[in-house]
Amino acid sequence: MAELRSRSPRASITPTSFVNQYEWGNLKGDPVDWMRRYFDAHVYLANWCACLLLLRVPRDAIDARTLRAYASDSAFTVEKTNTHWILEWALQESENYDRFGMEDGKGWMGRLTSLRDELLRGDLRPLYLGWLAGVSAAEVDEDAVEPPRPPGLSRLTAAQQALAEFLEIGPDLLTAAGLLVQQASEQPIGKPIPPRRAVAEIQKMGRSVAASRKKQEAAQYKKAEAERQAKRDVYLRTLAADFDRCWQAADERAERGIASAYDEVQLALVDLADAYTLCASRADFDLKLAGFMARHGKRGALARRLSDAKLWKKS
Repeated sequence: MAELRSRSPRASITPTSFVNQYEWGNLKGDPVDWMRRYFDAHVYLANWCACLLLLRVPRDAIDARTLRAYASDSAFTVEKTNTHWILEWALQESENYDRFGMEDGKGWMGRLTSLRDELLRGDLRPLYLGWLAGVSAAEVDEDAVEPPRPPGLSRLTAAQQALAEFLEIGPDLLTAAGLLVQQASEQPIGKPIPPRRAVAEIQKMGRSVAASRKKQEAAQYKKAEAERQAKRDVYLRTLAADFDRCWQAADERAERGIASAYDEVQLALVDLADAYTLCASRADFDLKLAGFMARHGKRGALARRLSDAKLWKKS
């Protein structure tokens, strides 16, 4: 703790943690060296659209060959110490500027650290997600064959879902990877498990998943819009039942001569125009609106609002 404090007078330091946010400059120390000596987890986010997660696990928890199968240039890398592996998942060049413009890093440590316990239990899905992040970052050649697929990719834990979000692995690519495993697990007993797929095949399936998702979303949107319009038509018909009362209410609001009342008039007349179009004719509405403007046309703020709503054309 004394060494950590010597590197930062402002950091929040406890016997188990070091937390700091830098507005200018950066940590006066090497996080990887601290991982070798002190810590089991490190989360870092920078507003230039980069973030990384480091976890330290004992060497006997995972063998070297397994780790090499999932490693890539930067998305998932491994360092060996005398006693531990230091595993690093990194997102180097995000284009999600809004995310990193708003991010302060809080919450990620709590969401991600249970990945270490999962790895110690032999769950290799976090490693596969690291490899998949390499695919997303174009660090893995399209002709390369995927590493061994851990079971359960179609039902990630909360921490694994957080890791996919942290690394910005696209949901369609995630779904494609999970589908591959699901298909393999559904093979009849005694049948050979399908061979591991090339990256290009996973990407192709990801595009297919994306197309299906967009088609489903479009159908859901169309259905929701139809339901919304049906509800609106019911409302518009209630207006049409007494057009005179609606115009009288608009007159009364306009007479108040204040901005909030003019806003209410604008919204009311938009609805009224649609009601006329549905139940009478737009020409009838335009005629009634002309009479309304003859009474209130000198109210410039109101006229501007109706012009903006494309109900009234200023002369």
